[in-house]
Amino acid sequence: MGRYEIILYWSQEDGAFIAEAPELPGCMAHGDSHETALANIRRAMELWIETANEFGDAVPEPKGRRLMFA
Repeated sequence: MGRYEIILYWSQEDGAFIAEAPELPGCMAHGDSHETALANIRRAMELWIETANEFGDAVPEPKGRRLMFA
């Protein structure tokens, strides 16, 4: 699996850490700790890519850029 960007943040509304892989549309996970959310998003990314390959859908190449904060 490539090096996809992961965004990890606390959601007060959900009461959980949320992890998103924005380069893989709809790929998100959560957890009670940031470690759990990170482990869950890595598994979700693997499943996202496996499913895309199974159905012959394109898998985006990782862009490898960093976020910039303003």
